[in-house]
Amino acid sequence: MSLIPPSEVFPPPERLLLGPGPSQVHPRVLAAMALPLVGHLDPSFVALMDETKRMLRAVFGTTNELTIPISGTGSAGLEAAIVNLVEPGDEVVIGVNGVFGTRLADVAERAGAVVVRAEAPWGEIVPAETIAAALGRTKKPRLLVLVHAETSTGVRQPLEDACRLAHEHDALFVIDCVTSLGGCPVDVDRLGVDAAYSGTQKCLSCPPGLAPITFGPRAVARLRARTRKVQSWYLDLTMLEKYWGEERVYHHTAPISMNYALYEALRVTLEEGLEARFTRHRRNHEALVAGLDALGLTMAVAPERRLWMLNSVRVPAGVDDAAVRRALLEEDRIEIGGGLGPLKGRTWRIGLMGESSTGDNVRRLLAALGRILPRHGLACDAGAGVAAAARVYAAE
Repeated sequence: MSLIPPSEVFPPPERLLLGPGPSQVHPRVLAAMALPLVGHLDPSFVALMDETKRMLRAVFGTTNELTIPISGTGSAGLEAAIVNLVEPGDEVVIGVNGVFGTRLADVAERAGAVVVRAEAPWGEIVPAETIAAALGRTKKPRLLVLVHAETSTGVRQPLEDACRLAHEHDALFVIDCVTSLGGCPVDVDRLGVDAAYSGTQKCLSCPPGLAPITFGPRAVARLRARTRKVQSWYLDLTMLEKYWGEERVYHHTAPISMNYALYEALRVTLEEGLEARFTRHRRNHEALVAGLDALGLTMAVAPERRLWMLNSVRVPAGVDDAAVRRALLEEDRIEIGGGLGPLKGRTWRIGLMGESSTGDNVRRLLAALGRILPRHGLACDAGAGVAAAARVYAAE
């Protein structure tokens, strides 16, 4: 039976979103979504499309002309990157060290690729030597694909050596930066990344619904050289680029309000400045880690490989993962995420992404954990977490 009377508008409960996504949304972005609609080929909307592409290029760190938001969530961006660059029989090397590397391999296999996995344990990076060995098992690799920020584990994958290895094998280098874009440097052009995709609901602090994607010259050349049509009509960039380009050829009705939201989210991002935004994410991550340590909690990822925006924390022995998360939600209206796959029940995932990454939110979570954890089997000083975070902020 529905808990909402049919005569009432859905009343969303108050929540502080500190999970793996979505993140909190800036009030300006929410206001933008309530603006009146215009047609998806209206001159004013076309102007918004052009400005959105310009701002996306700035955030990706690229001059790539083919830089657009796909109408769909981050998973649509993942699938678009694969199906546009892969044809049946192509060899594709994919780094697999979490949920999204696993998903990439699945999508590539569905597209007919011969997938060679460069595997590493969940919670660790895929080492350069593992990538080199995987490339060495191929004859003519089409792509090397890595997850820059693995949301399921909190691992930040280094990219420089992998990009070099890909190009030495004449393969395109593709990255998943769904969780990293807008929260830490991506630098597509500086690194030599051939294609990258993201989502709107993480560090861009926009609701889920669009997937920014960028294709560089080598990826575009591959797209032009295809011998058969792209597997997906909806995600076919040979058609989407004509809709987002000067030709404005009708392809689909774009989600107008979501594009308003992304436009405003990008304006907010660039007004803050990318370097300032990266510094904010790093500082709040460091304060959170200090606070968690003071409460007796340990991180699940080595310091040099941790994401600033997605913090993976070990669930202490004897503590009920779900019970703590439930208490946070019911008592303090704070959402954090549980572990996935082999890490289910063993880690908590704490997101400090975009608008969620603030000192007030760090302190609020640490105070709540300080109250809740002793009731669930972890003895700790209730105020130690907040005090440790305060010392980090004072040092800055």
